[in-house]
Amino acid sequence: MNRAIRQLSPGVTLRYIATHVAWVTLDRPQARNAVDGDAALGLEHAVAITEADVDIWCTVLTGAGEQAFCAGADLRVIAEGEAASLSTPGGGFAGFVNQPRQKPWIAAVNGFALAGGTEIALACDLIVAAEHAAFGLPEVQRGLVAAAGGLYRLTRAIPRALAIELILTGERLSAQRAQQIGLVNHVVPMAELHACALALAQRICANAPIAVRESLTVARAAFDHDDHALRQISAHAMHTVANSNDFKEGPRAFLEKRPPRWSGT
Repeated sequence: MNRAIRQLSPGVTLRYIATHVAWVTLDRPQARNAVDGDAALGLEHAVAITEADVDIWCTVLTGAGEQAFCAGADLRVIAEGEAASLSTPGGGFAGFVNQPRQKPWIAAVNGFALAGGTEIALACDLIVAAEHAAFGLPEVQRGLVAAAGGLYRLTRAIPRALAIELILTGERLSAQRAQQIGLVNHVVPMAELHACALALAQRICANAPIAVRESLTVARAAFDHDDHALRQISAHAMHTVANSNDFKEGPRAFLEKRPPRWSGT
């Protein structure tokens, strides 16, 4: 496996860190990993690469350094009148929050994730956080609106009353409290964050990749459709899985009392 770091843009890197696992880094520590135009293009490129590569089954997204996962939009870019560059037509803010993805993404939050940083984390499927990490949508404190998915994704992810309190006050949420209310999967010391995210990715990759992707498709749609539509989406997922080679491999491995050898086909 090629573990060399690929520079996707001046602000985003990608490397293959383990079998079937990609690691994407917002690499602008001097700007607290805030999103500029290059970072948006880089993240959009990262999604395209990981979706197209059949050998990648799960991706981890983190920020460089230990201070910030992402501070949101780069205010210098906005001040220069280039706010439009922070989004892409297909991906929305950061080239990421609206980007269609079949494969799971894990946010490894290595510091504070504020405004657009929280929105990027919420657009991932799972979140692990360092003990000093914090989340927040402080847009109302600046006369703005968290329009990159934060307002509805946060309200879906945690109890409604708590979400509205955070949205209307703009206050921060500690990693520990975020875990207590179900926003974060795991909280660990900073020194263990990398290993925690990788271990979670590898637990996912131990399973049949097509079954994982199809299951994730249904789970993501849970808040968007009624039960009738979700039954249809689930039936389509089952049909897709049933036509895969891995559908046969799973029962065969069980009967032969051996680990399954997933092909992803």
